[in-house]
Amino acid sequence: MFTSSPSTLRRRLVCGAAATLCSLAAIGGAQAQSWPAKPIKIVVGFAPGGTTDVMARVMAQSLGEALGQPVVVDNKPGASGNVAASEVIRAAADGYTFLVAPTSFETANPFLFKQTIAPAKDLTPVVGVGRSQMYLLVKPESTAKDAKDFVAYARAHPGKLSYSSAGAGTPPHLAGELFKKVTGVFATHIPYRGAAPALQDVLANQADYVFDPGIGFPHVRSGKVRMLAVAGAKRSSFFPEVPTLAELGFKGAELDIWFGMWAPNGTPADVTARMGREIAKALANPNTKTRYEALGAEPVGLDNAEFKTLLTQEAQTLSALIKEAKINID
Repeated sequence: MFTSSPSTLRRRLVCGAAATLCSLAAIGGAQAQSWPAKPIKIVVGFAPGGTTDVMARVMAQSLGEALGQPVVVDNKPGASGNVAASEVIRAAADGYTFLVAPTSFETANPFLFKQTIAPAKDLTPVVGVGRSQMYLLVKPESTAKDAKDFVAYARAHPGKLSYSSAGAGTPPHLAGELFKKVTGVFATHIPYRGAAPALQDVLANQADYVFDPGIGFPHVRSGKVRMLAVAGAKRSSFFPEVPTLAELGFKGAELDIWFGMWAPNGTPADVTARMGREIAKALANPNTKTRYEALGAEPVGLDNAEFKTLLTQEAQTLSALIKEAKINID
């Protein structure tokens, strides 16, 4: 009986393994080329009608047209976006499940909640899909002439003023704490269940000020509430005449609300790259700009590298702020 030598057997095993790897690579390449072959789901951690939800639906419509498959939005509200994030983390990494959320679920939630997920490790950032700036609005009865005058009054009357927010740990709350840190004022935080009731109490002179994400625009334009400054790195395209806090000497108080898309770890790189390209096209569409502007937001896109840099920088800023201000939701 003929018996192969050990060296011959090794060569056959190596060749067989190589052939198997080539076959798997070919199968994987074919799957990637055929993507998408079925509907895609975008999970949103907030109720229908809010900024995150509307942004996701704008993306879904454009992506559906570009990719030739339905793109559906699935609302999973709860725990400041953690419920939705957990679902996407558990989803198959096949390119058919994505998350659209404010960046704060990754850059602030881990420092606010005792949680079992670590978004920075458990999810893959795809692309930034938009931004909302925040605006310092003061109650109608405020006598402050401008933001500098307002800060001077607050410093002279520590503890007398109060500010409302959309809820403990939300970006408007964090913007309020950052404002206190940078300006050296002390004011009492009053959390509400959403941005609308927080604004309503400022309109009713029950709270002195609020950092509003844009829903107060109609009231600013009608003169029912006053906007003193923009809490962003640059002036707002909606109110170009209003200065930023940095311009007024309060540098470091900038905090925009950024929104982005994530995928389960392991999602094929060519799939996430395709999503990034199609979203960039969607953001350049005039209809997208119109839909975003109705929310007080802007279709400012960030490519994958820019988005990752933003997440890193924002996490550093917010983790330090949360620790210093001793903010704890649990």
